[in-house]
Amino acid sequence: MKFELKTEKENYSKSVSQFFGIVFLLTLIIILCDIALKLGIISRNHKIEYNCRLLSVEKSKLHFKKLSSLSNLKSKQLIWELCKEVIK
Repeated sequence: MKFELKTEKENYSKSVSQFFGIVFLLTLIIILCDIALKLGIISRNHKIEYNCRLLSVEKSKLHFKKLSSLSNLKSKQLIWELCKEVIK
């Protein structure tokens, strides 16, 4: 007959490894969320720049509407000023 006892050392090392595993996983999730947010900001800025360039070539209502929704500006004058700054 075989008789085994679990020691405190085994439980301690298991707890420590689980703790570091959870910390690693949370850190990875935070880093990936940060990257996703930054890529969203870069994408939005690229869309604004692209639509400003289109607006400078062809002045249409569609380009004003797209820029208005991207930049949360309602006035055409403010959109023009934004595009002047972006295109520089």
